[in-house]
Amino acid sequence: MELEKRYREITGEIAEEHRKVFGLLDMEELAAAMEAIEKAETIFVFAAGREGISLRGFAMRLAHLGKKVHWVFDDTCVGIRPGDLYITSEGFGEVGSFAYYLKKVKQAGGKILTFTGNPDGRHVKEFADLKVFVRATAYLAGRDDVVPTIQMMGNQYEQHLYMLCDVIIMLLVEKMGLTYDDLEARHRNVE
Repeated sequence: MELEKRYREITGEIAEEHRKVFGLLDMEELAAAMEAIEKAETIFVFAAGREGISLRGFAMRLAHLGKKVHWVFDDTCVGIRPGDLYITSEGFGEVGSFAYYLKKVKQAGGKILTFTGNPDGRHVKEFADLKVFVRATAYLAGRDDVVPTIQMMGNQYEQHLYMLCDVIIMLLVEKMGLTYDDLEARHRNVE
């Protein structure tokens, strides 16, 4: 009984955290991100760690949407060209090695969309053409204007990023006049 009680407490608090984060999303940032995704001929996606896991799912769904998508460090990734869209996530906005990648994207003429838990992060300010401030607690971000969490080490941000990206796909399906059947028709069929 004690396990069930604690389980209900934790899951209830986590669900409430995410409800609050969803409620704080800036609709202008969301609309601009969706427009950039819809217009992009080719999309490149990359993030590290658990944020990368969240964006891997997003890259897959973008492909199901009919976009030409590359995960940056896969062997089949091609070169970025002017007008291409590079989507990344930097929870705290200053992942050390990312500066190199972001500079390369800019040099190639790519446009950068950054999901972040810290819009004041150095990389967000220096490189992002578009940003989506996810008001969840991101690892090392240290902000007090985000939803507080009972969770550890950026879990709330990483979880929310995954869910938000799924919602973006759902909204794009509607905006682009598609159906879920259209997406399923593009699902991998060699498994």
